[in-house]
Amino acid sequence: MIEVRNVSRRFGDVPALVDVSVAIAGGELVALLGPSGCGKTTLLRIIAGLESPDSGQVWFSGEDATDVDVRERRVGFVFQHYALFRHMTVFENVAFGLRVKARAQRLPEATIRERVTGLLERVQLDGLAKRMPAQLSGGQRQRIALARALAVEPQVLLLDEPFGALDAQVRKELRRWLRRLHDDLGLATVFVTHDQEEALDVADRVVLMDRGVIRQDGTPDRVWNEPASPFAYGFLGDVNLFRGRADRGRVRFDGIEIAVPEHAETRDADVLAYVRPHEFELERWVHGVSGMAVKVGRIRRNGPLARLELEREGSGRPIEAQVATDRVQALALRPGDRVALRPMRARVFLAAEA
Repeated sequence: MIEVRNVSRRFGDVPALVDVSVAIAGGELVALLGPSGCGKTTLLRIIAGLESPDSGQVWFSGEDATDVDVRERRVGFVFQHYALFRHMTVFENVAFGLRVKARAQRLPEATIRERVTGLLERVQLDGLAKRMPAQLSGGQRQRIALARALAVEPQVLLLDEPFGALDAQVRKELRRWLRRLHDDLGLATVFVTHDQEEALDVADRVVLMDRGVIRQDGTPDRVWNEPASPFAYGFLGDVNLFRGRADRGRVRFDGIEIAVPEHAETRDADVLAYVRPHEFELERWVHGVSGMAVKVGRIRRNGPLARLELEREGSGRPIEAQVATDRVQALALRPGDRVALRPMRARVFLAAEA
């Protein structure tokens, strides 16, 4: 288990981490998610021992590791840009961490060769042992970097934006591959990402950070379906924001009113209402129909789903709605058509909480 206890870190006058505490169990894969500059990489480097906290402790398996040198922590670290040695073959890159150990700790050369060969098989690159990094694709280089991190048999695996330099399709393939590898190895694994899809797809738990503080910590399903704050709701996926007023379990915005039972005790308060694109229903506008009257701007079809940009009168910010392509075809919608838009649900926060 990794335990971070009340860790703070400043760079000059800028706080990077503010009293951060989090625990990662053995065999758990945890994503540190947040925008650039939120402190996630600083936290990862402190866990690794590459940075020191100004205050607080890092514990590994019940022992205080705060002042333990990075070389003694048995941590495998994978960087975004691979950090492979360009003058070494694939085999030599993976073997490097084993060969530079102190003589008393170094394994026999035959054992090193056996371990490296086994790791190359595990990452499905055993036929490339004699190649140089420049001869590999980005995805292959990242798998070699991961094999090198695993060669020293770490107790913790840390990955800093491991797929950030790769194209979308390769990222998706490597995400699935990493999840299978993690399940096979059972290490405590922490990876940093600013890509919410990546975090929600791969991790057992998502730790959402902002301005050096943990804003939410939970399973991907819980973080997605029950965002704890306006920041969490706005950061996780596409969302439409409306300003309105709530009173006795009802919220009104843009000429419509919907039930919000969680605000039954609220009395005439300013609120922020968040609606995801797939949480709308729509129909053609006719006199007397309920809903927001909006105009269809752009229609983007993507297989069974279509994304619509809808224009509100008097507002420069469009609404994004996602509906079945069949529905768009049934209504024969074209840019310029007027439709009635209704949210099926909304997540409402008091404006004072933002």
